[in-house]
Amino acid sequence: MMNQLIEFATTHWTLVAIFMVTALAVFWFESKGNAAALSPAAATTLINNEDAVVIDIRPATEFRTGHITNSINIPASTIKDQIDTLEKHKNTPIILVCKSGLTSGASASELQKSGFKVFKLQGGITEWQSASLPLVKK
Repeated sequence: MMNQLIEFATTHWTLVAIFMVTALAVFWFESKGNAAALSPAAATTLINNEDAVVIDIRPATEFRTGHITNSINIPASTIKDQIDTLEKHKNTPIILVCKSGLTSGASASELQKSGFKVFKLQGGITEWQSASLPLVKK
């Protein structure tokens, strides 16, 4: 297996280079959202102790396949348009949830600009499931 990987990388070095640059760009862009990342256990504590609001930014079709109890589905593509509807949660911590924890940075930045206290779920819904925490299907 390792030999095949090395052979692929040397044969298709431009493809591997493009992949690496793209991956680094994604990580850099997402790290710009200064929201702290929370483990599933820390998120659960914040939900239970401070009534944190969970906002799932995945598309509605993914949200329906399983989401955190009482979470609100606001797809990332519409987060700017929905900021007014979140005003009632301005003084409450907000935890953003995406699929893998890599795409919530831009949404976090938008909410932070508007004065919200925002956190990101580390590893997204995938990490939540790996921790054997419950999901609701709608």
